[in-house]
Amino acid sequence: MIIPLHAKLTDAELRELEEIISEFGVRIQPIHGHERSIYAILGDETSQDLINRIEGLAFVERVDRIQAPYKLMARESKLSGHRVKVGTKTLPGDFCVIAGHCTIDPKQKAMFLETAFAVKEAGADMIRGGVWKPRTSPHSFQGDAKSLDILVEARERTGLQINTEVMDFDQLKLCVDAKVDCLQIGARSALNYRLLQQVGEMTKNSSTRVLLKRSMHMGPVSEFILAAEYIVAQGNPNVMLCPRGTVPTIEGFRNSPDESITLLLKERTWAPVVVDPSHSVGKAVYVPNACLAAAAYGADGILVETHCQPKKGTGDDPKQAITPDVLAQIIKDTREIHKFAARYQPKDAAKAAAK
Repeated sequence: MIIPLHAKLTDAELRELEEIISEFGVRIQPIHGHERSIYAILGDETSQDLINRIEGLAFVERVDRIQAPYKLMARESKLSGHRVKVGTKTLPGDFCVIAGHCTIDPKQKAMFLETAFAVKEAGADMIRGGVWKPRTSPHSFQGDAKSLDILVEARERTGLQINTEVMDFDQLKLCVDAKVDCLQIGARSALNYRLLQQVGEMTKNSSTRVLLKRSMHMGPVSEFILAAEYIVAQGNPNVMLCPRGTVPTIEGFRNSPDESITLLLKERTWAPVVVDPSHSVGKAVYVPNACLAAAAYGADGILVETHCQPKKGTGDDPKQAITPDVLAQIIKDTREIHKFAARYQPKDAAKAAAK
């Protein structure tokens, strides 16, 4: 829907507009009101080039889309019935839990394996473990490729699937060769569109899952969904969207908790939502409540930093990792809440309100 700067386009302005849109196979339908006219775009309006050309006109105030800019991620797309498997869980539908160390220290292999067995005992569906870590300071520990072998060993010994973050093509190739079950795209890489394309290309026609975190600086929800579109467009629909807190931060929390956007994501896309409460709030003492909130908002799962001895951990673990016994209680409580929250998903809201 094109909103002109003034009450009505002149004949010359309308001709200029029509010349532009004709290049994109669509047409204009003027809708004249008593005091103002608007101009509907009839046809496929998903082309960003089309929108940019129109918004570049001096006499156009703005363009309000009726169609979503994403084609494959939309709830109404041909992938609307797609489901993602995490361990024995199917998403959306079930509630999954991914848990483990922020960072795997190759010097503390036994400690990571201990945590891996502990999160399995607690009821987790997948083990998380950072092999490489993006750091604000170049002097901080950046991870070690040797940790990938430890992560794979944890899978072999526990029977649980594994998740780790990749930040570039070389890391991606190593993880694909090691058959890592779930590739995590972190907040700093969430807008690296070439990396997203490479992930989709290298995992197409496979069962590899991709956990896409929301960038710290993302604006509209549609930008988050469009980032996932890059992966799916290359052939891998096994994408899970992961809100993890954004900036500006809230005093006392690491970030601004954003689990509430689960409702908006569920309304607009078929993709499962797995929330990361650990990075959202940034302190272990707040994590349990943040997990419960994620489940209440209808999330399909949570990604929780867990460590058998957090104080001896590396990276973020000493400040935000919970212990396996706390995880066990969280899993019990969130799965119970998830059952109730399922009644109030956006697509079923009208039915729920009527009961």
